Amino acid sequence: MRVRHAMAFAIHKFFNDRGFFYIHTPIITGSDAEGAGAMFRVTTLSPENPPLDEQGHINHKEDFFGKETNLTVSGQLEGETYALALSEIYTFGPTFRAENSNTTRHLAEFWMIEPEMAFYDIQDNMQLATDLLQYLVKYALDNCAEDLEFLNKRGLDEEATKPQDQRSELSLLDRLKFVTENEFQKLSYTEAIDILKNSNPNKKKKFQYLIDSWGVDLQSEHERYLVEKHFKKPVILYNYPKDIKAFYMRQNEDNKTVAAMDVLFPGIGEIIGGSQREERYDRLLTRIKEMNLPEKELWWYLDLRKFGSAPHSGFGLGFERLMLFVTGMTNIRDVIPFPRFPGNAEF
Repeated sequence: MRVRHAMAFAIHKFFNDRGFFYIHTPIITGSDAEGAGAMFRVTTLSPENPPLDEQGHINHKEDFFGKETNLTVSGQLEGETYALALSEIYTFGPTFRAENSNTTRHLAEFWMIEPEMAFYDIQDNMQLATDLLQYLVKYALDNCAEDLEFLNKRGLDEEATKPQDQRSELSLLDRLKFVTENEFQKLSYTEAIDILKNSNPNKKKKFQYLIDSWGVDLQSEHERYLVEKHFKKPVILYNYPKDIKAFYMRQNEDNKTVAAMDVLFPGIGEIIGGSQREERYDRLLTRIKEMNLPEKELWWYLDLRKFGSAPHSGFGLGFERLMLFVTGMTNIRDVIPFPRFPGNAEF
């Protein structure tokens, strides 16, 4: 928790020192940012006897907000409205996913840092993500030395109990310095697929998910192979297939890929996901229709482009993912006070 405080402070300091504005985006929202996952409903209607309309459906016109509302999965879309007014903004707040996911990497309630920047292209976006991560890890090394020393020793003791072939090559402090002391390797999704397809674990069927074709979504094991085994440095992948990415990402001229980027770290795989946003009204509208998204609910987002816009980009950094990396903990439930996950809402 001491490290968590230091990281939260460092995030605000990083953005404040660069002239970003901190925006509070809504926690209760009427839109699903990206089909990012199942959402928690917000309602004051009686669960036993809700009002029904003529078709027998729940009548949300009688609900508190007069429409169906949910807890937010992301502040990004609202953040974009302010980026186009104030140039560079960021949000840092709670987000919610109602997925029945009982893993060591998922929570139902977590915190997210989401900057949005006008006049940034995908390259500028990657640079800001690199600068932020290196700044945060360096801040932890400089300001949390005693706690990190303790966590490093704890990690080494834990590794010593594992069979030799399952031990991590790097200690916690080594992993942190791995980020501050290395250039991040940039490569396209297409190049990454070629490397993975021809890799030993793929040829020898060691991967749980084998890579056999272009267009598949990469799993944590693939991301970690690229970082820990192939390049031995943090990796930024970009230009992903449009079919596995969200509707708002800028389409590239090949009509197959979008200007998306993910930053991959040792031990945890993806730590940041982001993209250049689609600023062209007609391309965005076509994509919304292709993906059968509710055009009516996204009228305000489309209006941001309707009367002229600017290139802009942004990304999301899950705060608890960052905490996992910086502390070397292996379960995300250990880096947040009072974790929320399926079947658990104690205290």
